[in-house]
Amino acid sequence: MATRALAAPPESPDPVRPSSADDARALSTCLFQRLRTLEPGTAEHAYVRGTLVELNLTLVRYAASRFRHRSEPLEDIIQVGTIGLIKAIDRFDVDREVAFSSFALPTIVGEIKRFFRDASWTVRVPRRLQELRIDTARAYDTLEQRLERPPTTAELAAHLGISEEAVAEGQQAANGYVVRSLDAPDGSEDSCPGSLERRLGEEDHAFDVIECLESLRPLVAGLAPRDRAILSMRFGEELTQSEIGARLGLSQMHVSRLLARTLSTLRAGLLEDGPSQPPCPEGAASPNGGHSDAAADGQTGREARAAG
Repeated sequence: MATRALAAPPESPDPVRPSSADDARALSTCLFQRLRTLEPGTAEHAYVRGTLVELNLTLVRYAASRFRHRSEPLEDIIQVGTIGLIKAIDRFDVDREVAFSSFALPTIVGEIKRFFRDASWTVRVPRRLQELRIDTARAYDTLEQRLERPPTTAELAAHLGISEEAVAEGQQAANGYVVRSLDAPDGSEDSCPGSLERRLGEEDHAFDVIECLESLRPLVAGLAPRDRAILSMRFGEELTQSEIGARLGLSQMHVSRLLARTLSTLRAGLLEDGPSQPPCPEGAASPNGGHSDAAADGQTGREARAAG
């Protein structure tokens, strides 16, 4: 069987399948001795090299099985490991009298780890952070067993000899390894596509309106009953100044002056809290001068609605 492999390749070569591990090692040694005598790029060199790959694929499968818990398909990991095997075959020196498996396995594992480091990250992060993530994860497991509880950030930093900020940076970098789609179910029994997106928070501008209304509430309560009625009809019922005047028996100009005075009073009351008072959103009854200017100009168009 070895004689057939060492000769010129047949027209339809079949993979060499030795009957035992000892036969495989002996055949590999013969093939490596034959390989170094052949010119790279020739058909004989390619055949002997391919035979060596076939003989040692079990090393690739063994190394790939150590990473079967990763998210990448096992077939992809085996393909990457095969590249490492080919590199090991090209670099192996049979005169060193070292078992090929001992030489090839670190090369195969290193190629697989390089693949995970460079190609499997969903979000590209610097290599420094990738290595920091690995060191942090190992330190976490070590300290958790030693302390019999999850370690704190300070304990991780002391164990690794780095700052707490660096530990936090490494832990945050782990979020870039695998990401989830916002349309994916969240894993619960009643989950549906898009359920994860609905759980994400966003800025609610209605809180600004509530804050302004709460600030205005005591100021409005201190106004005269007629002024409160004018505010209610103008911003609650959205009546024009002419309609308010007709209801109260006042002229439109008189209503305009009363409304401008009332808004000035409210504005002054809000500004007494200092410049840190947050501005009220557009459309709320606020001291921004928008409504008072409209009242002073005698506009009869409807203003933006204000809550309250």
